[in-house]
Formats: sequence, C-alpha cells, structure tokens
Amino acid sequence: MATDPDHDHGHDNHLSEMVLRVKALETLLVAKGLVDPAALDAMIDAYENKIGPRNGARVVVKAWTDPAYKARLMEDATTAIAELGYSGAQGEHMVVVENTPAVHNLVVCTLCSCYPWPVLGLPPVWYKSSAYRSRAVIDPRGVLQDFGLTLPDDVAVRVWDSTAEIRYLVLPERPPGTEGLSVEALEALVTRDTMIGTARVAAP
Repeated sequence: MATDPDHDHGHDNHLSEMVLRVKALETLLVAKGLVDPAALDAMIDAYENKIGPRNGARVVVKAWTDPAYKARLMEDATTAIAELGYSGAQGEHMVVVENTPAVHNLVVCTLCSCYPWPVLGLPPVWYKSSAYRSRAVIDPRGVLQDFGLTLPDDVAVRVWDSTAEIRYLVLPERPPGTEGLSVEALEALVTRDTMIGTARVAAP
C-alpha cells in the first residue's frame, strides 16, 4: 500500500462517477480562472495532512501526559475528545483503541470510508481504496508490511471496522526516550498514519 495520498499504485484504476464529476468541475473552474490549482492543492494538503491530524495528535499527547484524561478517553472517547474542542459531523461516536507492546491496532472501513474527520481531517485516497478496505481485514500484517511496518510475531494485530455509527482512533504507543520532550515536540511525532495504525510513532 502507498502512503502517498495522491497515488494509489494501480488500486481503483476506474474512477468513480463522483470523482470524475469533481475533476471535471475543477478543470472547468481552473479554465475559467476562478480557481488556482496550486491554492486548491495546498488547501487539500492542509486539511488532509496538517490541520486534521494535528487535532488527533493533541488528543494522543494529552493521553500520554495526563493519566486522568487517558482514563476518560478510554471510557468515553467522544466526550473526552470534545473536551479539547473536537467534535461534530463524522466524530459523533468515537472509540479509542490503545496500542501496547503486545497488541497493534489497525482501523479500516470495509463498507465505504467512514473516518473521524474532527481528529484526522480528510481521509487519504488509499484509505478509501477497495484494495486497502479488503486486504486490511484479510491480510492485516501484509498491509502493514506494505506501509513499511513489520511487527514481531508475538504482537497481535486487531482490525477495527469503522461504520457510520462508530469511528475508531488508535492511541499509539509513546516511544521510549521522549520523557523530556515538550508537548509541541511530542505532537510533532504523531502522524495521521500512527492514529490509523499503519505506522508506529518513531522516536526522535
């Protein structure tokens, strides 16, 4: 699986009717000079990779550094996440699953592409692809290896299937040696993929 949101490595070569309509509309707006394609790309990148995932990173780091908050998060994720100001459409019913040395969690939506927008922003293209949605359930270890993550055999992999009713967020493990880092430095370590489960948080 590719982590590049603009490249699906051959998955879903047949674009959906909606995607074709969006592309046609974008082409028309650009041709008329109403939209700057570079500005549009920058806006999409911001919501997909910066604004959205930064919200989730704040949730993760708050859980890493505040045991009382973590307890609330694990008991009622929707309410605990709302404490930080992140709620609304696509985030009404949240569940947080915690990675441990013995368990690694992976999130998918097999039916469509349900995704926790308030904490992760726009879903990447690969998350919506039929290849990821099917293989994540059938061969989760193989999918993780495609993303460059090979887990030891003694680490169990649990796959969580998001739906319109429930959306999952992975609470990744805090890497060792980060005890002295500031909140801002810790947040910079947490990426979108670590909160989906296709990556682990790397030590600085």
